[in-house]
Amino acid sequence: MNLRNICVGAMALAMVSGPVFAGALDEPDNMAPFFTDSGMMKMKPMEEFKAAFMAMPMEKQEAMKKECNDAAMSKPHAEFCANVQALGGAN
Repeated sequence: MNLRNICVGAMALAMVSGPVFAGALDEPDNMAPFFTDSGMMKMKPMEEFKAAFMAMPMEKQEAMKKECNDAAMSKPHAEFCANVQALGGAN
């Protein structure tokens, strides 16, 4: 009985805390303005990228810069992070 409670508690904790680990770069709503297609495969030109980035709230900009400075987080978003770095994302 005790083992069952531990397993159920661990599963509930994993379900609740899972979305907390998703970063700003993993949220489609944050990333959509930077792509030309709905599948988010083709990045917008730098002028449009910069306009979309500067239109975001400062908190989201800072969160994206922070994640792009983390090697593990930026790896799957290399092209995006290269553009953020070009806009002064390397603090």
